[in-house]
Amino acid sequence: MSKQGTSKRRVVVTGIGIVSPLGNGIDAFWSNLSAGRSGIGPITLFGGSALPGHFGGQIREFTDKPPKELLKQKLRKSMKAMCREIQLGVVSATIAMDAAGLVEGQTVVAPERLGIDFGANLMLSPPEVLGGAGLSCTDPDTVDFLAERWGQIGLKNLEPLWLLLYLPNMPACHIGIYADARGPSNSITMAEASGNLAISEAIRILERDHADVMICGTTGTSLHAVQTMHIVMWDKCATPVDGDWTKACRPFDLNRTGEIVSEGSATLILEDEDHALARGAKLYGRILGAGSSCSADLYGKGRFRTSMAQAMRMALDDACLTPADIGHVNAHGTGDPDVDVEEAQAIHDVFGELGSKVPVTAFKSYWGNPGASCSTLEIVGSLMGLEHGQVMPTLNYETPDPRCNLNVVHGQPLNVTNKTFIKVSVTRAGQASAVVMSGI
Repeated sequence: MSKQGTSKRRVVVTGIGIVSPLGNGIDAFWSNLSAGRSGIGPITLFGGSALPGHFGGQIREFTDKPPKELLKQKLRKSMKAMCREIQLGVVSATIAMDAAGLVEGQTVVAPERLGIDFGANLMLSPPEVLGGAGLSCTDPDTVDFLAERWGQIGLKNLEPLWLLLYLPNMPACHIGIYADARGPSNSITMAEASGNLAISEAIRILERDHADVMICGTTGTSLHAVQTMHIVMWDKCATPVDGDWTKACRPFDLNRTGEIVSEGSATLILEDEDHALARGAKLYGRILGAGSSCSADLYGKGRFRTSMAQAMRMALDDACLTPADIGHVNAHGTGDPDVDVEEAQAIHDVFGELGSKVPVTAFKSYWGNPGASCSTLEIVGSLMGLEHGQVMPTLNYETPDPRCNLNVVHGQPLNVTNKTFIKVSVTRAGQASAVVMSGI
């Protein structure tokens, strides 16, 4: 039975926008997800061999610029001031706004009551962007970089819009201008924890009655010439199974080897339920609670078990629910041999005797880990499945790992009646976030 909670504004999801390796827009995304297709393939965005085989979760339909059918006329000129990550975020937000009936030029919500909470990775310039400026400050004889030349010479060799192209607060800025959103606005850069944290902050704004509608999402990539090198150095990367890269990401499987690089963006329109019902909006889900935690050792390595368990407990408490109320766990599940074990331990810590029984699914098996946008993309996976009364399976899960001892949904979707789930995410530094949601 649920605990008794205090009365507060109820927050619902009234729009979903997504650009992902499984497709752009919820129809294409659901078509591929329900068919069990993988979004992993060859990387064509940049050359070289960033990973063994140069494979990842790339958005194939989103090449040098957004497809015309996804790009609003009002945004076409401003695209030149956006790097790829920002473009992904802006496009997913416009798709979500359309789905929610927040049509450009129509006053569905007063501008002062429309806010934004958006997450992103720290954005890095590709080598070719900084290359010319860097070389102009290099001593031709010693090949040493001369920092004293940067202000007078180096900066002049950068493109004029360079800074605006790579600021992680710019997705919220561009979306705010497009939507004429004059309410609360914030940007979060907390790697994989960003999505749940953006949702947490957005629902607090709605609960305090500081807005009626929040545009809430994330954009991210680990599929980037520089970011991908960081992944290779800092994390365990997956290897193919019998040469098949679509089987490389294997969360909680005994034979998992690591994660896959990826990119994507997802946006949720969050709204006060009474406001949504009054305007006849479609409801995709409800936000019931959120929590966060951080735990790391003296060397900065995350204590994943501790932080994830605490974040889930806080989210359940905020939702006034117990573990018995949860229909499934939407796991972080990168496929890392060690982190998956700690996540499984956290689930057992929170769920107790239900730890080996509660259904668990891990969506990174479909498209990899894009960083900041992972949790929002994965929430869409759960909401789309629950709209059809299902928990979608984890791809590539074949051999259970006794160290995890989880009830991983695999093979076929699991038909369910309990549509309440908990989503948990964590960064390599041990920053964890969780939200409790329910489908409609």
